[in-house]
Amino acid sequence: MKRFLTCVAVPAFLCSQAAAVEIAPDAVKIDEMKVSQSLTGATGNAEEGAKVLANRGLGNCLACHVVTPLAKEQFHGNVAPALDGVADRWSEAELRAIVVDAKRVFSEETVMPAFYSLEVGINVRKDLAGKTILTAQQVEDVVAYLTTLKGSK
Repeated sequence: MKRFLTCVAVPAFLCSQAAAVEIAPDAVKIDEMKVSQSLTGATGNAEEGAKVLANRGLGNCLACHVVTPLAKEQFHGNVAPALDGVADRWSEAELRAIVVDAKRVFSEETVMPAFYSLEVGINVRKDLAGKTILTAQQVEDVVAYLTTLKGSK
């Protein structure tokens, strides 16, 4: 069972020291296109983030984006911008906000899904209702990987 904590109502020093505590999806605050605080209180694992990003059953980012360092993976999309150099264009906090809910960062018209939101549209399969696409840890892992993508490749 996951424990969620809304860090808005709790002193910051308690949030940073809480073990195995995540910010609940509906408690994530996007402020000025940023989510400054880690969703888990810890830095993600870039190696795991690359796996989530490439996994067709999880992030499925390659369906829309090209990521040159993951060239061994097949079928990169060309619908969205290449992620090469994304860390030069966006800060860690901005990347986290985009992964959490791109619709709240860009606009409702973006086709990028909200990966850590309970507002996922209409006609959601019953077994998926009330669930996020990625866990808070997976979001942090993807953000950690994205921050390694500097400079055009």
